Amino acid sequence: MDHRLPSEVVEEIVSRALAEDVGAGDITTEATVPADVRARGEIIAKQEAVVAGLPLVEAVFRNVDSGIVVEPAVQDGGRVAPGEVVARVEGRARGILTGERTALNFLQHMSGVATLAARYVKAVKGTKARILDTRKTIPGLRALDKYAVRMGGAHNHRMGLFDAVLIKDNHIRAAGAVATAVERARAAAPEGAVVEVETQSMAQVEEAVGAGADVIMLDNMSPEEVKRAVELIAGRAKTEVSGGVTLETVRSYAECGVDYISVGEITHSARAADFSLEFLEE
Repeated sequence: MDHRLPSEVVEEIVSRALAEDVGAGDITTEATVPADVRARGEIIAKQEAVVAGLPLVEAVFRNVDSGIVVEPAVQDGGRVAPGEVVARVEGRARGILTGERTALNFLQHMSGVATLAARYVKAVKGTKARILDTRKTIPGLRALDKYAVRMGGAHNHRMGLFDAVLIKDNHIRAAGAVATAVERARAAAPEGAVVEVETQSMAQVEEAVGAGADVIMLDNMSPEEVKRAVELIAGRAKTEVSGGVTLETVRSYAECGVDYISVGEITHSARAADFSLEFLEE
């Protein structure tokens, strides 16, 4: 998988963010800081974190003032300790001040996601389970959230409704049965598409296996139920745990022998990492 963020995605998102924050102009900075004043600053980590979002930081300052130079001191995916320099910024003070909040917002949010993803990956180390994200992302910023997940060492589930088949409980209710939903998906999906089905009971697990699902999601089951389901499936399909997984419980699910564990918390509830931009005295 390509871990990079497409430049066109970065530019579009940054453009929207600056339009939202700067609008017609930074009236405080323009009133108080002469246009020819230059400054140097450092983005400093105020906590341990996995960094993600530096391409956004660079794009923010470049779009505010093309003369601003950003020099990352670490790479996305790297770990930093409190007090460590993440990046150095130099250029006209007006541009740095105008772009500061938007740049830090991207860096703090994305690094928070990457840091939490890394904690989940560490929690299942030594098992075969892979940590996956979900579609529970900030609308319009999914590409950033999923990139941050990758920087934390976890893996992406589907990007949207268009690139994978995932038959969930309401699909099953509307179709009438697990087998019916799987058969219809097989008939309509592109050739070679993976068909995954969500199950909530052993009866549904048996039905999904019989219908030939490629991946069986074990939704909101206890570790004991998951272990039974894995034994029942017996390698005839990949297995994924989902629903209510926490850092405290993820290891117990991983030790059941599942292939994947999807965790919505990574993107919908990650706490922003703490960074600040400090000007250096000349």
